[in-house]
Amino acid sequence: MLVLMAPDKFAGTLTSAQAAAAMAAGWLRRAPGDTVDAVPMSDGGPGFVDTLHAALDGRLEAVTVRGPLGEPAPATLLLVGHTAYVETAQACGLALTGGRDARHATTYGVGELLLAALDAGAHEVVLGLGGSGTTDGGAGLLAALGASADRDLTAGPAGLAGVTTVDLTQARARLAGVTLVAASDVDNPLTGLFGAAKVFGPQKGLADDELPAVDGALQDLAAATDRKAAAEKGAGAAGGLGFALALLGARRRSGLEVVADATGLAERIATADLVVTGEGAFDVTSRGGKVPAGVARLAGEQARPCIVLAGRVEVGNREMRALGVESAYAMVERAGERALTEPVVVLEELAAHVAGQWSR
Repeated sequence: MLVLMAPDKFAGTLTSAQAAAAMAAGWLRRAPGDTVDAVPMSDGGPGFVDTLHAALDGRLEAVTVRGPLGEPAPATLLLVGHTAYVETAQACGLALTGGRDARHATTYGVGELLLAALDAGAHEVVLGLGGSGTTDGGAGLLAALGASADRDLTAGPAGLAGVTTVDLTQARARLAGVTLVAASDVDNPLTGLFGAAKVFGPQKGLADDELPAVDGALQDLAAATDRKAAAEKGAGAAGGLGFALALLGARRRSGLEVVADATGLAERIATADLVVTGEGAFDVTSRGGKVPAGVARLAGEQARPCIVLAGRVEVGNREMRALGVESAYAMVERAGERALTEPVVVLEELAAHVAGQWSR
């Protein structure tokens, strides 16, 4: 039996590569006669560059940029021919802010990453969006590229309130002849009830009473630039980086699709008997471009059964089936707090248990 393991990261505990390795080890312990094909995945968030490097090889280039709170942040570009792959979380990620000072966190460093890719000779830049600790609508990125305004674009959402004019001339000129791809994991617009601030702000450290002001600042930014672009799907990705990239002419693509194409995922699914995917929390947000839903969709197209191993499972059977998932299994249900303190061991145990049910 050939089993394909294609998980995302388990946020805060395991990278996608670690998760795939743990799943494979546990499965083979219980079903040593099976063959496991491990292919770590990413939706554009943390792990995007490492996953693509493993699949595409290419050249890694280390750079240092301004972090979301002004501190130096190490980052890595992946260069494959004239295409550069950038993981924006390395420059503005929640792992860098720790949820601190979210009203002043900036994406300026993402703009510096983009400039470093151009200086390295890239004609196309694919930016993985996800895992950000910022909600500045990409204003910092625009400033790094040369945009100017009547408010401080580098001061996070707190600096945007009341902005009325934004000049993108220099930023757009800097990108003349460059193809930008925004590889995003969410469909949210920039503002409103389902926008970047109100949906994702709390997990980035914004207090409930700060959300209206931050959303209002993003509305001001949209009014000063392009309201239509702000309403497009994916504009709210990575705290609004999707919006800023749209202003610069980027086309949007699913982060999972970028990685799936690079790894030949569809072809590998076609040869498998069972597909296993996973992530830290398999919940309602998994529908919006996340790895498990995308992997399950590809498995369904090949008429292959797909199951999920996750830290937590918070979707019911009906919604699970609608996503194309046969069954889902939770680490916390099996091991409680050990799922956080011993994630590799617990995920191996869970995979071995599931292998006992699914292996032939």
